[in-house]
Amino acid sequence: MTPPPYGQQPYGQPAPAANDKTTLWGVLGIVFALCCTPLGIVFAILSLLEAKKAGKQPTLAYVAFGLVAVGIVLNIIGFASGWYDFSASTAP
Repeated sequence: MTPPPYGQQPYGQPAPAANDKTTLWGVLGIVFALCCTPLGIVFAILSLLEAKKAGKQPTLAYVAFGLVAVGIVLNIIGFASGWYDFSASTAP
């Protein structure tokens, strides 16, 4: 039996699973940037480092960093302008 041409899988064998940590960390960075800023920063950094190691574009890392920055700026504006009211307490 002759081997398959270069770059093709032999018949009957599944292709190996892709191990794309760059996308995983990037998506997690975006999700956590919306709800938990410190985790968003951590996952964005992991995505950036993995992209540089794998030679890929770090687009998702940049999106996560952008969302984290927008969230931080909005929180600063919110605290400075009084959007958050800490004087109202539900405790008796």
